[in-house]
Parts: sequence; structure tokens; C-alpha cells
Amino acid sequence: MIIGAVFALGLATAVPAQEADIRATINSQLDAFQADDFGAAFEFASPNIQRLFGTPENFQRMVTQGYPMVWRPADVRYLELREEGSTYAQRVMITDRQGRVHVLEYRMLETGAGWRINGVQILDSSEFAA
Repeated sequence: MIIGAVFALGLATAVPAQEADIRATINSQLDAFQADDFGAAFEFASPNIQRLFGTPENFQRMVTQGYPMVWRPADVRYLELREEGSTYAQRVMITDRQGRVHVLEYRMLETGAGWRINGVQILDSSEFAA
């Protein structure tokens, strides 16, 4: 019984232990976007994403055209973090400069260089709209 409680406690603390590092990675990329430093922002992408886009310039086009809310957010709030096998899914609520609410799911991958963003999906944010 005690072993089960200790094991359950270990699982309960596993996600919060990763949470600060995952949020720091996302925040660092958002800060790089704010500074229009797409080279730095590209460094927070996983190796797979870097291979997919090839250059910071290609990455910049994708972000500015497809994800303008992350390029120029007005407000960022972190929602739930879920462990999914060897990756984590961090939901983030972003309010853009026009006041529109967007909910995104960041797929996070731990690499030898730390946490990296392995994809971002825009979710239905209608339940969060004011």
C-alpha cells in the first residue's frame, strides 16, 4: 500500500517537474518572435521541425503567415500540460492584439539540448471566447 502511494506521488510530481522547463522554452521562443529574431526562435524548434523548414527564413514565413498570434501576442496563459509517452502536450491560450482568443497545443520533445517545440496545433477556442 505504501509503495503504491509513493509511486502515485512520483507520477503526480512528474509533470510539474517538467512544466517550468517546458514553459521557459515556449516563453523564450515567444520572446524571440517579439524581437523579430527568427534565427533564435528557430533554435527552439525540434530537429524534425528544423529539417522540415530548413532555414529560419522559411520558418519566419510559416509563423508570420500561419501563426500571427504567436508572433505578436497580447497575452499568454498556460493551461494544462499532459504527458503523452515520450512527449508532452502543453495547451496555451493566447489573446492576439485584436482581442481574439486562440488556444494552441504545443508538442514538446526533450532533446539532448533541452526541451524543443515539435509542432503547434491551433485548437477550437470557442469555449474560451469572451
